[in-house]
Amino acid sequence: MSLRYQIENVDVEKKVAEWLAWDQNAVTRSEIESLFNENKFNELKKRLLSRMEFGTAGLRSSMGAGYSMMNDLTIIQTTQGFSVYMLELSPTVRKRGVIIGFDARHNSNRFAKLTASILLHQKIPVYLFSAIVPTPFVAYGVRRMNCEWGIMITASHNPKEDNGYKVYYSNGAQIISPHDKCIALKIEENLEPWSTSWCTSVIENSPDCKDPYHEIYASYMEDLRKLSFQQYMSGPTLNATTQLRFTYTPMHGVGYKFFTDAMKTFGFQSCIPVLEQIEPDPDFSTVKYPNPEEGKSALDLAIKTANESNSTIILANDPDADRLALAEKQPDGRWHVFDGNEIGSIIGWWLLTCFKVLHPDTVSDAYCLASTVSSRLLQAIAVKEGVNYVETLTGFKYMGNKSCDLLAQGKKVLFAFEEAIGFMCGTNVLDKDGISAGVVVAEMAAYLNSKCISILEQLESIQNKYGYHVSINSYFICHDAIIIKQIFERLRNYGTSEQYPATCGPYSIKYVRDLTTGYDNSQPDGKAILPTSKSSQMITFTFQNGCIITMRTSGTEPKIKYYTEFCSKPDSGFNKEAVKRELQKIVQCLIECFFEPEKNGLIYRED
Repeated sequence: MSLRYQIENVDVEKKVAEWLAWDQNAVTRSEIESLFNENKFNELKKRLLSRMEFGTAGLRSSMGAGYSMMNDLTIIQTTQGFSVYMLELSPTVRKRGVIIGFDARHNSNRFAKLTASILLHQKIPVYLFSAIVPTPFVAYGVRRMNCEWGIMITASHNPKEDNGYKVYYSNGAQIISPHDKCIALKIEENLEPWSTSWCTSVIENSPDCKDPYHEIYASYMEDLRKLSFQQYMSGPTLNATTQLRFTYTPMHGVGYKFFTDAMKTFGFQSCIPVLEQIEPDPDFSTVKYPNPEEGKSALDLAIKTANESNSTIILANDPDADRLALAEKQPDGRWHVFDGNEIGSIIGWWLLTCFKVLHPDTVSDAYCLASTVSSRLLQAIAVKEGVNYVETLTGFKYMGNKSCDLLAQGKKVLFAFEEAIGFMCGTNVLDKDGISAGVVVAEMAAYLNSKCISILEQLESIQNKYGYHVSINSYFICHDAIIIKQIFERLRNYGTSEQYPATCGPYSIKYVRDLTTGYDNSQPDGKAILPTSKSSQMITFTFQNGCIITMRTSGTEPKIKYYTEFCSKPDSGFNKEAVKRELQKIVQCLIECFFEPEKNGLIYRED
């Protein structure tokens, strides 16, 4: 037996003793005890010798025993450190308080109550939702209740084994650096549970714990009404009388009640529910992945329901209702499942068009935003129509905070989106919101239908006018962090040291932007304009033919993602199919030359 092995086992034994001294949850205590008694030291090392990293996305991991997983003890440790940071940063938190919500996943309610009780013991007022809510309700509630912070217990569309801890600042947007680093430091300084941290009875007894559910619900729906274009034009008549039939699924999550009432707020009749999926189910029993972004495989039951109900449009939320998927039945009977770029482009067109009708004299103060890996079609629309366009790093934390900055300057933010089916319509919620996006799409569809135009036909009309922007986005799964790093380091030392590739197969590369290192050869000084982060991998290649490809790691999943887009101007002579064929060739070269999936043992995305 090696000395290193003996030392590591001693470290594990110390951590086991520490865990059993601190953890008061019988289930997770038993889990650690069983692993120890069965001499499963490798598993214990994974669970106890490393911690979940608190980042701008908060926490997200599998549930189970150990410091690397979501459980009662790690929730307590996180909230203890977070509360210390709250009080050090701004003592006014004891007046303004914190709003806390939770989804329908296993343990979400329990984690929310533990979080609330720790804050209450610290004399920090808490607005704790009494029932499951969509994630956008917490983002909305921060500003509505004038809170200092917001916390949402959710893992969004992750597998059923996962849960998470998402944080919002007083501006209603997700936190950005340096908050995450400061919170992480305070967590490390406050790991041992305080004497009161396991006591949740304070929730029932404290006058500082209030339920915001009914107030937020009513206020959200009232503010949502302002996004309805029809109320300004002809009232809700068109929405109420449309012949379209909408099928809706919340994907076993929280959305059904909220989306149904949102449709009523816009004047629509009831949508057709996917009965097997409308009740919250933390096991997501009818889908392999509770992620509508996966396309048709996630929408099988919705398509079946729609076909049986003579419905031509499917609207789907993910389990915490902050994302929206869209599908439309075509005249030949097939279903077109729109990708995130297509949905973002058509919602952006609709909101921009409506705004110009209602406010023709203030277009120069209007803004649309998108992440750097999203389609440039929205940019083409905005530029041609005289609206400002802002590109941000990937993630709504950046778009939400940028929107807040623009609002402070007296600007109007119409829309923001990311290709991962996240959409922010207006600024009621400074984060992606699948509820509001869904009813906005429904109203747009009703309007187009009154003109005998389908959503897909309108998208094609937009592309004819502003240029074909064809995207192919996907990912590989890789559970080995060392291999992931090697893939990106190889691209930074392609052939020779510190040399990026000049070609990908037969395709010449014009510019390289590396937001991990800060390199960008399209800039005169060789430095990237967008913020950089050494903690994540992200490289963008701009080709001589205009194609743009970004490779990046995911902050919440074991994936290497790629985003590709090839554009042709309206007068280029290229049709959409020609553009698509050329992009498919480029993507194949990308996979073979840069990813090398067989060599690196990468797992292809399941279609």
